[in-house]
Amino acid sequence: MAAKATLAYGLWPSPLTPISMSLQRRLSDVQWDTDGRTLVWQEGRSDQNLLVAQTMEGGAPRDLTEGQNVRASVGYGGGDFAVAHGCVYYVDAATKAIHRLAPSGGASAPVTPAFGAAAAPTVSPDERWLLYVHSDHEVDSLAIVDSEGALWPQKLAFGADFYMQPTWHPDGQHIAWIEWDHPNMPWDHARLVVAALEEAPGVLPRAIEVRVLRDQGGVSVAEPQFTPDGRNLIYLCDQGGWSNLWRYDLESEEHVQLTFDSADIGLPAWRQGIRTHQLSPDGAIDFYIRSSRGQSSLWAAPLGGGPAYPVPSPLERYSNLSQLAVAPCGRRLALVASGNGIPPRVVSLDLQDSPTERIHAYSSAERVPSDAFSTPQAVQWASSDGDAIHGLYYPPHSPAYQSGGRPPAIILVHGGPTGHVSAGFNPQAQFFAMRGFAVLAVNYRGSSGYGRAYIQKLRGQWGVYDVEDAVGGAHFLADGGLADPRRLVIMGGSAGGFTVLLALANHPGVFRAGICMYGVSNLFTLATDTHKFESHYLDSIVGPLPEAAALYRERSAIYRSDRIVDPIAIFQGDEDRVVPREQSDSIVASLRQRGVTHEYHVYPGEGHGWRKAETIGQFYEAVMRFLRNHVVFS
Repeated sequence: MAAKATLAYGLWPSPLTPISMSLQRRLSDVQWDTDGRTLVWQEGRSDQNLLVAQTMEGGAPRDLTEGQNVRASVGYGGGDFAVAHGCVYYVDAATKAIHRLAPSGGASAPVTPAFGAAAAPTVSPDERWLLYVHSDHEVDSLAIVDSEGALWPQKLAFGADFYMQPTWHPDGQHIAWIEWDHPNMPWDHARLVVAALEEAPGVLPRAIEVRVLRDQGGVSVAEPQFTPDGRNLIYLCDQGGWSNLWRYDLESEEHVQLTFDSADIGLPAWRQGIRTHQLSPDGAIDFYIRSSRGQSSLWAAPLGGGPAYPVPSPLERYSNLSQLAVAPCGRRLALVASGNGIPPRVVSLDLQDSPTERIHAYSSAERVPSDAFSTPQAVQWASSDGDAIHGLYYPPHSPAYQSGGRPPAIILVHGGPTGHVSAGFNPQAQFFAMRGFAVLAVNYRGSSGYGRAYIQKLRGQWGVYDVEDAVGGAHFLADGGLADPRRLVIMGGSAGGFTVLLALANHPGVFRAGICMYGVSNLFTLATDTHKFESHYLDSIVGPLPEAAALYRERSAIYRSDRIVDPIAIFQGDEDRVVPREQSDSIVASLRQRGVTHEYHVYPGEGHGWRKAETIGQFYEAVMRFLRNHVVFS
C-alpha cells in the first residue's frame, strides 16, 4: 500500500465534490401496489420530484410522472402519493391537487379541484373512495372524494387544528386518523380517533359515530393501522417514555402494550406519510424500525404473543432505515436504507427461508470507495448540570492523505429543533471529514431518538440548552485532543442556524467562524410569520406570548447581533416561508454596519433548504472558499 501524502488539514482533495453532492438523488418514499408485484418510489432530481415504478419480475425501472413535480405541501410536506390496483394517486406540486394516473397509461387526470392543499391520499379497500388530508387558508380537515374525481370532495372530519395519517378499515366502512390542536406539536400530545362511514346512493360517505380512542395529556400517538381481520387497531404510543407498539381491541375496547423497549419506533411527525411499522398480510406480525442512539434496525413483533425480535437479513449492513412498506401479499417488504459508507437506496427484502435483498434504485453512482469514508463514533459528554449529551464524531479521514497536529473541526447542529442526526449516510459530514476536518454532529438536549424525556428537556430552554450543548461539544473535542481549539467552526440550518447565531453572539471567540443556513434570528417574527404547523411551537420550547416576551428578546440573535464579531457566512433561499428571508437580511444589515467579516448568499427559487442541483454545487463551493479563507489559512 502506498504511503499517504502529507497535506494540511482542510486541504485534502476528496472524491465527494460539490458537483457530486449536487447530482445525488433524493429517495424519499417507497410503496407497493396492491398486487404485491409492483414497487413505486419517489425520486428527487434537482428541484423536481417524480415517481418511478418497477415490477418484481425484473423489468427496468420506468418513470411514471416525467414532466410533473410530485410534492405535497401541507406543513413540511410528505404524504405525496399512494398506489392501488395499478393506479397511482399523487399530489401535483403546481396545483396542490391530487391526480390519478391510470394503469392504461396516458395523461393523468385531476381527482380533486385545485384549491387549498392535499396530502396523504389513502385509497379504500374497494378502490371507490380516496381519503386525504386537506388544508385551505390554515383550516385543516380530513376529506373524501371518489377515486375517479367525478364528485365534489367533502369534509369527513374537521374542528381539530391538524390531521395526519388517515387509514382504512378492511371493511371499507370505518377509518382512523391522528389529530391534535395548538399549542401542541404532534410529539407533545395527539389524539387517536376512529369513525364509521355512512353511505347513500349517489353521494359521498359521511362520518358518524366518531370516537376518540386515546387522548391522554403528556402522551403522543401515531401511525394507526387496522389488522387485516379488522378486529384490532395497532398504533404507536410513547406512554412510559418511549415510542412503542400498542393494540386497541375494537370489541373489548382494551388498550394493550405490545413492545416494551427502551428505544423509539416512531419519529417526530414533521411530515405527513411517515411509516415506521407495517403489518404482515396475515396480521400475525408487525414489522417495525427500531431506532436507538442514531442506529436503526428491522424488528418484528408477533401479535399473537411472545417477545419482539430483530429480523436477521442483509439489511443489518445499513444503519438507517425509513419508510417501511410491507407487500400486501407474500413475504416481501421494501424501504429506503443507507449506511455510513452507503448512500440511500431503495431496497426490497424477500423474507422467505433465506432472506435476500434486491436494490431497485441508488441515490448516487456510489463510485467513492468504502475506505474513503470516515466512520462515525457515538460519543457523550456532560453538560454543566450533569446531563449526558449525545453526538456522532467523524474523525478526519482519507486513504491517500494525512496531516500532523490537531485538525480543524466543524460542529454540526441539526434543525428542528425536535430532530436528530442518525448514523446513516451523512453526505455533509463526510464532505468535510474527507477534506481533513473533524466533524461533531450534536444531538443536543431536545433531540429525538433518546426517549420522550430527552425531547422534553428543551421545554422552555431553546436558545439555552442547544447552545450550551454545541459549545460543550466544541470543548469536548478540543479538551480531548480531537480538534484544534483555534480552528473550531459551528454550522447549522433553520433551528440549527438559530443555534449558530446565538452561539456566536453569546460565546464570541469560541468558534473561529460560523456557517448559518436560513437561520432564525428573531423569535418574535418567527412566531407571527411562520407557517401554521409551527406557529405555536415556541409556546413550549420558549414560552407563550406576551408573558415570555423578555425571553424572546433575550434569545433572538437580532437583539444581540452587536456581539457577533467572528467571521460568518449566511445562506438563504428567497422563497423560504418557514424562515423568511427577512430573518437573514436583518442579521446581515447589522454585520455590514459594523464591518464584521461576513458573506451573504441568497439563492433565487429556493425555499427552506436547497433542491436545485446548481444551488447545492454553488453552496458547497462557497462554504469551502469561506473555510479556506477564514479557518484553514487564518
